[in-house]
Amino acid sequence: MGTLVTLHLPPGSPITEQPWVITFGSLDETEDWEPIVCGPYEHQHALALARAVVIDDDLMAVVEPMLALDGVAAIRREIDLARDATDDQDDFEPLVAQEYPGEPPEPAEVLAGWRRIAGRLTT
Repeated sequence: MGTLVTLHLPPGSPITEQPWVITFGSLDETEDWEPIVCGPYEHQHALALARAVVIDDDLMAVVEPMLALDGVAAIRREIDLARDATDDQDDFEPLVAQEYPGEPPEPAEVLAGWRRIAGRLTT
């Protein structure tokens, strides 16, 4: 069984509306291969896909938001916000595996999610 790592967000967090990526890598230090990054996906799709891949394999999946920032100033603002937030972080109860989505989405559902992501990114 592998490991799934993700942000623990408070309910209703606007970050869940961002596109999400999954980075898959080896849990075994003796394996020598480069991690792969997949996405973008909608938040629940990313969690379900990552869980389905690592559940029967010694892999690590890191599920994280992909911030679509349009330039250096926007990136610096986001970095400043992240730095400032380290002092204000709240502790949240850990999620148990059953709270993650069950079955991974079908390819058609992923494509529909990509269309929704593209719509949000272009408006």
